[in-house]
Amino acid sequence: MPFGRRRNRIDRSLRERGVPPEPQQRVRDVEATTGPYDEADAPQDGLARIDLGAIRLPALPGMDLRVELNQQQRVVAATLRSGKSLLQVSAFAAPRAAGIWDDVRTELGRSASGQGASLREVEGPFGIELSGTMMAPAAAQPGAPAPQPVRRHARFFGVDGPRWFLRGLLSGPVEDEARAAESLLEEAFRGIVVVRGTEPMPVREPLPLTLPAQAAAQLAQQQAAAQQPGDRPTAGPA
Repeated sequence: MPFGRRRNRIDRSLRERGVPPEPQQRVRDVEATTGPYDEADAPQDGLARIDLGAIRLPALPGMDLRVELNQQQRVVAATLRSGKSLLQVSAFAAPRAAGIWDDVRTELGRSASGQGASLREVEGPFGIELSGTMMAPAAAQPGAPAPQPVRRHARFFGVDGPRWFLRGLLSGPVEDEARAAESLLEEAFRGIVVVRGTEPMPVREPLPLTLPAQAAAQLAQQQAAAQQPGDRPTAGPA
């Protein structure tokens, strides 16, 4: 028996007897997440996080943070290091109604393959990811010629959030036994909180990153000291 028809007959009978209908409660469908998180869904887990403006990175033991600055002293990238593995994190504006990871993943795979990478789609802890190897610059030694690029294990993560997209590039040694730190970096990526803000932004525009307050104060002091006359030698003609 169709349940909808039976319910309609009951409701009609109640109305005929003057009994008000039960209030209809509309339940909003909310997709549960275990991370990364939007600011509105940030967990109360007591985990210390480094505030970089648009993203808040978990401060996990045994992990170092490196930020890259452009000429205007603005943060353009954030990288976590654990052992010999690295996790580079970037956040971008995204459409309200649809995600962009499918398109970004296709473009990344095509671009990386043209640079000697070998990546394929696999199911990972954050959904479909790109996994394989890619070429990366080797560490240069002072006074030595530039070394040849080396092949490293690489994984691209992508998570579509509410009006934001979070991308992670995890890279490490090719040898399996040297990649023990990857699980810790996965945990760090899962614990990220994205602060999108309310201002309109073009799709795929990077969300603004900032230095932590203490680091920004130290940088300001260094810049002020560098501008004092006589504090550093004057460079001669190049």
